[in-house]
Amino acid sequence: MFILTISGREDEGAYSVVNEDGDQVLYLFEEEDDAARFAMMLEEDDYPEMHVMEIDDDLLVSVCEMHGHEYVIITPNDIVIPPKENDIV
Repeated sequence: MFILTISGREDEGAYSVVNEDGDQVLYLFEEEDDAARFAMMLEEDDYPEMHVMEIDDDLLVSVCEMHGHEYVIITPNDIVIPPKENDIV
């Protein structure tokens, strides 16, 4: 799986969105191309340059579940666009 981080700040965390309950939700992309495309959309919305990182699937899901972090797996069949300032996922 692939996550997004800010280039040069990979050790500071991954890109996430806020859901309707106010919780942070980590996007986990199955395909690198989808993650890269989403990163380009973020950058077009004036986000800093993003870095696509490959992470072991099982490890990432285990860590999220162990620490109670919300996550969503983005498959090639999903269409996601970056939320605008006041959008809620």
